Amino acid sequence: MNVEGKKVTVVGAARSGLAVAKLLAVRGAEVFLTEEGRAAPGVRDDLDAAGVAYEFGGHTVRALDADFLAVSPGVPTRSSLVQNAMKGGLSVYSEIEVASWFCDAPIIAITGSNGKTTTTSLVAHIVSTANRPLVVAGNIGTAFADRVADCDDDTTVVLEVSSFQLDHIDTFRPRVSVLLNITPDHLNRYDDDFGKYAAAKLRIFENQKPGDVLVYNHDDDLVRERVERDVPAGVVRYPFSLDHELDQGAFVRDGSILLRLTSPTAPTSASGGHKPTPMEEVLMPASDLSLRGRHNLYNSLAAAVSARAMEISSDVVRESLASFEGVPHRLEFVREIGGVRYINDSKATNVNAVWYALESFDEQVVLIAGGRDKGNDYASLQPLVKAKCRGVVGLGESGDKVVLELGDYAKAAARAQSMEEAIQFARLMAEEGDVILLSPACASFDMYKNYEQRGDEFKRLVHSL
Repeated sequence: MNVEGKKVTVVGAARSGLAVAKLLAVRGAEVFLTEEGRAAPGVRDDLDAAGVAYEFGGHTVRALDADFLAVSPGVPTRSSLVQNAMKGGLSVYSEIEVASWFCDAPIIAITGSNGKTTTTSLVAHIVSTANRPLVVAGNIGTAFADRVADCDDDTTVVLEVSSFQLDHIDTFRPRVSVLLNITPDHLNRYDDDFGKYAAAKLRIFENQKPGDVLVYNHDDDLVRERVERDVPAGVVRYPFSLDHELDQGAFVRDGSILLRLTSPTAPTSASGGHKPTPMEEVLMPASDLSLRGRHNLYNSLAAAVSARAMEISSDVVRESLASFEGVPHRLEFVREIGGVRYINDSKATNVNAVWYALESFDEQVVLIAGGRDKGNDYASLQPLVKAKCRGVVGLGESGDKVVLELGDYAKAAARAQSMEEAIQFARLMAEEGDVILLSPACASFDMYKNYEQRGDEFKRLVHSL
C-alpha cells in the first residue's frame, strides 16, 4: 500500500506501536500516535525525531481524524477507540499487517497457543546454519516494523505471530505458515469465547496462494478439521504427527523422524500438472534432538518441514536440530543444588504449557505456579500433578486458586507471598533427584513487567542460594 500523504493514527506506544509509527512516517504518512498511559522515558524525544505527532494520557477526538488506524497488539479490539473507528468505517490494521506491505522477502510465520517461540527460534537457527540472510521478529521480541528495512528478496523472514497480531490483518501472506496447536489462552481478550480466539489463530493462512505452504499439527483435532475445511485452494498442506503415519508431511516411526514431502519445484494439481508422489526420507533419530519432551518433538517436526519447504537441505536441518540450545525462560536449566535441579519455565503462561512441561520430566517435580489468571481451568493438570509432583507452591494473584485446584493432588502444598518464599517452600518439599520447576500457567503482570522479569528473578534467587 502506498501510504504517502495518508493520515494514520497509531494506537499504543509499546514496542510495536512505536515501530510502526516510525515506519509509516519514513514512508511518507502523516502519523499521529495516541496512548492512554504515560509516556515512557525517552519516547517523546524519539517520536519528535521521527516527525510523529502524539498524545499521552488518553485518546482525544483527533485520534479518529485518520484514513486508517494501526494498532499495537497490546490494544484490544474491544477498546472504545478501536470500536468507534470501526463503527465509523475506518480500517484497522495490525502492526504486522502494515509492516508486510513493505516486505518483499518470503515469510515463515509461526503461531500456536504453545511452542511458537521455541519453533520460531528453531527455524531461525536452521536458516542461520544454512548461511541465509535472516530476520527474526514479531512476538519473539523485535517488532516486524523495526526490521523491514533489513529485508530484501534474498532474506528469509521468520515471524512469531500471536492471535493479537492476527486480529487485524488484511493482506498478510506468509510463504510458509505454521499452525502448532490451539488450546484455550487469552480468553479475557476474546469475551471468554474460545471460538473467537481460535478464529484469530486460524487467520494465519487465509491469504495464502497456490504454491504457498501450510504446516500444521495433524494431532490437534480443531486445527486438522479447520485446515481441511478452510485452507485456500492450491496451498500445499504438510501435516505433522506423533500419533499417525502420514501420506504427506512429517511423523515418527520406530524412533526416527520421517519426512514425506514433494519437490518444491514439482507441478501440483492446482497448477494443472500431475500431482507427484511425496518422497520418503528418514531425517534423523528423534533421540538426536537437542530438546527433550513430546512437545519439543512436535516443535522439531514443524521446524524441519518449514525449513525443507524453503529448500534448506536435510543435512543442515539435522545439524541444526541436534545443536539447538533452547530459548530463555522455556524449560531453561538454571542450577543444580544438593541433587535438585532448578528449571525456569516462566514463559509457560497457560495451562497447556505447564502440562507439556510436567509431561517432559521423569523425575518428581515441585511445581511453582500462579500469577495473573486468564480464566484458567487446572483440571487437566490434576492427573499429571498426582503422578509427578511431590509438591505444589501457589504464587501471585492466583496462588490460592492453584493450591485449591492442584494442592490435594500433590504430596504437599503451600501458598507463597513472594518468589523468594516460593523457592524456600519448594526447597523444603524437594528431595535429592527432584526438579523444582517454575511453570506459572499465568501471566506475570500481577507482580512483574513481563515473564522475562519473572524468570530472571527466579534465576537470580536460585543463583544466590
